[in-house]
Amino acid sequence: MLRQRIVTGVVLVLLLLVVILALPRAWTVALLSLLLLGGAWEWAGFLDLRRWFGRASYVLVVVAAMLFAWWLAAEVVPLEALLWAALTWWMLALAMVIRFPFPMHTVAVAACGILVLVPAWLALARLDLVMPLGRELLLFVLGVIWAADIGAYFTGRAIGRLKLAPRVSPNKTWEGVAGGIAAAAAFSIAGAAWFDLPLAAFLPLCVAVAGISVIGDLTVSMFKRRSGLKDSGHLFPGHGGLLDRMDSITAAAPAFVLGVSWLGIEA
Repeated sequence: MLRQRIVTGVVLVLLLLVVILALPRAWTVALLSLLLLGGAWEWAGFLDLRRWFGRASYVLVVVAAMLFAWWLAAEVVPLEALLWAALTWWMLALAMVIRFPFPMHTVAVAACGILVLVPAWLALARLDLVMPLGRELLLFVLGVIWAADIGAYFTGRAIGRLKLAPRVSPNKTWEGVAGGIAAAAAFSIAGAAWFDLPLAAFLPLCVAVAGISVIGDLTVSMFKRRSGLKDSGHLFPGHGGLLDRMDSITAAAPAFVLGVSWLGIEA
């Protein structure tokens, strides 16, 4: 299983590098959109929508929410205000994880899917299309999240003892979280040098992003457990579905884009 996870992970990283570095920015955003909509298709499984029509209907709702969010950020309110709202949602999601299990209406689960997916898409799409260093920053935030995931996985396997959220994700440990944040911090030191940013400001931001990414992971795990699912899908051998690969990104992306705006990287 570990070998399968590594091979699949390497292939996915290489494909993303080709798309982000070699293709026009619009293609990158198109791929991000397709991935997030694939996540919406899988989220529809949490709503007990098994037939294609029901799942497709939910995907169309998410498309409408994405377009509305883009219009809001472009014409009505600053992007930062929407990202603050997204972070508020993730704090609520953390409270839900702590309280789990508790009854959730299907409509609430559907709304949570929109809140998980749409702000992440908006943050990443705006990052890539609007900010001058968008491509570099997009690769960097993905690298931070991957470093945190890898560090957490191997640290947890090696020395993990204290369970993080056993009712939601029994295999995750506090030691794994610490190892993931340490790996993300090490990656961030290189990032600060690359972007020529003060480490005293950039490192805390990246550590916070790595910490918030854990909430995204736990939130998706909570909804999978509610639905009695181990994985959100079976698209990637050894990795599960799209949501299983994007769960950390959904929480980390809004926090990162808000943070780089504070630091003035887009100026």
